[in-house]
Amino acid sequence: MPGATVRISERSRQLLRELAHNTDTTMQSVIEHALLEYKKRLFWDQAERDFSAIRDDPKAWNEEIAERKAWDASLMDGLEAD
Repeated sequence: MPGATVRISERSRQLLRELAHNTDTTMQSVIEHALLEYKKRLFWDQAERDFSAIRDDPKAWNEEIAERKAWDASLMDGLEAD
């Protein structure tokens, strides 16, 4: 498997070893999992900033609400609500 060398601090290396040991996995797996979780966090942080910007703009927020109502109307696909 191809790899790469990345320099990390001694503190990070020790933490990585500890996490790998505690989760009974490899240091590489810990790094891969951490990177995927970080990527997800960045995505949701950006989504929150984007929605905050929309909420702060009354015109954009009203358009968002109108679009949600249009989608809500299509959810039932002609079925009767209980």
